[in-house]
Amino acid sequence: MASNRTPRLIKVAAAQLGPNNKDATREEILARLLKHMDAAAAQGVRLIAFPELALTTFFPVMLLQSADAYFEPASTSHPYNVLDTPHGRPLVEKANALGLDFYLGYAERWTDAERGTSTDYNTTLYYSAAAGRAVAKYRKVHLPGTVEPLPDPTAYQQLEKRYFAPGDLGFRAFRAAGLVSGALKAEDVTGSDGDSTEGKGDPILGMLICNDRRWPEAWRAYGLQGVELVIEGYNTTAWAPQYAGAPEEQTADAEFHHRLSCQAGSYQNACWSINVAKCGCENGQWMIGGSMIIDPNGKVVAESKTLDDELVVATIDLGLCRKGKERVFNFGKHRRLDQYGIILEQVGTEEIPLLSRSGA
Repeated sequence: MASNRTPRLIKVAAAQLGPNNKDATREEILARLLKHMDAAAAQGVRLIAFPELALTTFFPVMLLQSADAYFEPASTSHPYNVLDTPHGRPLVEKANALGLDFYLGYAERWTDAERGTSTDYNTTLYYSAAAGRAVAKYRKVHLPGTVEPLPDPTAYQQLEKRYFAPGDLGFRAFRAAGLVSGALKAEDVTGSDGDSTEGKGDPILGMLICNDRRWPEAWRAYGLQGVELVIEGYNTTAWAPQYAGAPEEQTADAEFHHRLSCQAGSYQNACWSINVAKCGCENGQWMIGGSMIIDPNGKVVAESKTLDDELVVATIDLGLCRKGKERVFNFGKHRRLDQYGIILEQVGTEEIPLLSRSGA
């Protein structure tokens, strides 16, 4: 039977970056991002996603006396101050000239003037060319690693808990204007309209950062808001000498778990996802590539082929989200909140009691 579904098409790109080594200048990194934007626009892309901490090296793997140089100041009066800096303003100007939305990961130092406090976050923002401003911000919730470095001098460190506080903004979905023609607007709907507005408005987007993709709770929080596209940037270690397994084995596992998490999240919430890496050998430490665009059935429709700067492009149809949202993952029909209490009542694992020798 023919479908009466209306296509809602957007051309999108994952702007994979090769390594940003610690001796790379801000200007050199910015030039690569701008080159990606030009290449994307030449292919008709309307939305481009850059990786986690795209503006700098992935400094959380280093034990630093001061990480100040890597952070972008922000405050209530200037929440998106990074876009007014010499390494941010050119991205805005390019985006406005090309009509190109972008997702950008960076390190944020948030100052609360009223409390006189400063807090550091691993952050991303979404800039809308149609709105002419950043319209959403997300701070990484699931921070991996440790506060103190591992004592083994040969170990690869992961010190995000040392440099960042867990994100405090939750998982807030948002709509982005200007990406889909003919999008239904609030003014078009009257109280007497009987037809559902679901899947007819401006795209509903959500943002994640790296380790967040491994946590189904993060995806589901967006799914419950009707998300149609999740964007996630990452810097993921390929192998670390302190763990068991040869580099090839560890890398294969890292790539498999990355793919599994992103495909499962997209499928289980009937949404598209853009997953974009900073990869290759950065400061002597290897990171995986595998930048992917995934459809609402969990299938990879486009994927990177290198461990260097590479643009991964696909035309996505948000209309394809309706199948899953109306059938298998129709949450309103099938979810059972009365059975999920343990998820919010308990944080860590608490094993059930041991059996006795009698089996009682």
